Amino acid sequence: MIVSTTPTLEGKPIRDYLGIVTGEAILGANLFKDMFAGIRDLVGGRSNSYERELGNARRIALEEMQQRARKLGADAVVGVDLDYEVVGQSGSMLMVSASGTAVKLQ
Repeated sequence: MIVSTTPTLEGKPIRDYLGIVTGEAILGANLFKDMFAGIRDLVGGRSNSYERELGNARRIALEEMQQRARKLGADAVVGVDLDYEVVGQSGSMLMVSASGTAVKLQ
């Protein structure tokens, strides 16, 4: 399935717009990751554990969005937007949402 942030796909005319599709992922970060990320923040550098979690949440949200598009008979999802939020008590969870328009190509 083609997934694009653009509203059209070059060389692939859109025949039908099937509707908005979404995918969401909410992941909690555990205490040890939080503790080591805090130490990393103090001494500088990147937090690999959070980067992995963020990448995993993004992958899940995009896969879920594509599954919903397939159920509608879509060939592609255009106009995709990714949003990131910290949610939960004391910001202990990461939410990634993906949304776009499911389309049928000619």
